[in-house]
Amino acid sequence: MIVAFSVAPSGTPGDVAAGTGEDASVHTAVAAAVKVVRESGLPNNTSSMFTEIEGEWDEVMDVVKRATEAVGRYGSRVSLVLKADIRPGHTGELTGKVSRLEHALEKLGQ
Repeated sequence: MIVAFSVAPSGTPGDVAAGTGEDASVHTAVAAAVKVVRESGLPNNTSSMFTEIEGEWDEVMDVVKRATEAVGRYGSRVSLVLKADIRPGHTGELTGKVSRLEHALEKLGQ
């Protein structure tokens, strides 16, 4: 499966109940999430809007959970957007889908 996700903090970090702490930059929080993804060893790509990760359901969702928890340290709440392509028995689709698209564009003369 491939999961594309975006995670971002809001609110203030620190004591969530008391609302204490200073605002953190979103890119620092996102970097913490991407670090978790990259350290997972699963195939992944990060663009300006989403991070994509490929693997089996449980391993991918574990990484998404840990990345979300990493971002949670930078705010009192977290926004998570997730899109999944679940295709049992297929691997290498993170690059394979793009390769097939490029091939189709070549056929169209693009």
